[in-house]
Amino acid sequence: MNKESRYAKQMQFEPIGREGQQRLMQSRVAIIGCGALGSAAAELLVRAGVGTIHLADRDYVEMSNLHRQQLFTEADAEVMNPKVVAAYDRLKAIRSDVEVMTYAEHVDAMLMEQLAAQCDLIIDATDNFETRLLINDAAYRKGVPWIYGACVGSTGRVYPFLPDDKEAPCFRCLLPTLPSVNATCENAGIIAPAVQITASYQCSEALKWLTGERKAMRRKMLHFDVWNSGQMEIGILRMKNGQCMTCGEVPSFPSLSRDQADKSAVLCGRNAVQLMPGAGRKITLEEAEKLAQKLKLKHKRTPYFMELHYEGNRWMLFEQGRLIIHGIQDMEEGRRAFHRLFG
Repeated sequence: MNKESRYAKQMQFEPIGREGQQRLMQSRVAIIGCGALGSAAAELLVRAGVGTIHLADRDYVEMSNLHRQQLFTEADAEVMNPKVVAAYDRLKAIRSDVEVMTYAEHVDAMLMEQLAAQCDLIIDATDNFETRLLINDAAYRKGVPWIYGACVGSTGRVYPFLPDDKEAPCFRCLLPTLPSVNATCENAGIIAPAVQITASYQCSEALKWLTGERKAMRRKMLHFDVWNSGQMEIGILRMKNGQCMTCGEVPSFPSLSRDQADKSAVLCGRNAVQLMPGAGRKITLEEAEKLAQKLKLKHKRTPYFMELHYEGNRWMLFEQGRLIIHGIQDMEEGRRAFHRLFG
């Protein structure tokens, strides 16, 4: 493979050049989430020449993903491929020499710290504050930068959090303000251009950091609305909190020390709940298959999960015992349904 010709136009861009390209090819990036933002960011960074990509996502491909999640096809949705599996195949087809590490599981404190320790940079492609706080704590504990990105409807926000910048706030410092404007894809929908622009800005910040162009990195949070043609930069330095539990004088990194066993949750925009093994006894795929056969439930087993239908809802049980129940939006209702089926 002729790398000189492959990256020739990128190396002609003076801020990157030959030295910057060499840095990219030796860099390691973790992308947390492999949905809309994650798949766009992964493709951009792989095409740019990043050496190693770590992809973490708990979900599988569905038809409703395809209008905005660019790595996936109808074939992936038909067989419900785990997103990281489908992404791996697509990324290796784009660039055979990239190293892609996949984690088809829920991102908890242990995995997040592991990824932060292995990577030069983290890309946020999540859809909830809890996981972002986890990224934030792991990044600041390990001293690794992370690029925040959020998009909903036609809007997006981007900001690079740099743990060694003692004047700037971390994500936890911003929490008193951010949740008040936190619409979700469930109540506002989303369009693909907002995703692509958000991911592009995130990857621009990532390329600056990875090629050693830190001086060019953004110092204000970007907010844009692609539909209404609006854009503004928001100064956030004054929001630095000296008592912050992540970046303050005595950090305790609470998202990493909190019990991570039960990460059950209502899933954004999915009309579904997720139950983790910590919320009840762990059910194996073999046990679920035998029960489905005994009760004559419609079911299908793949190498990654068991799908079955019970009480009018679709259940997806994964190898690690994680369970998604479609058609339920209340956690307590989900737990009661679990116990009715599995005892």
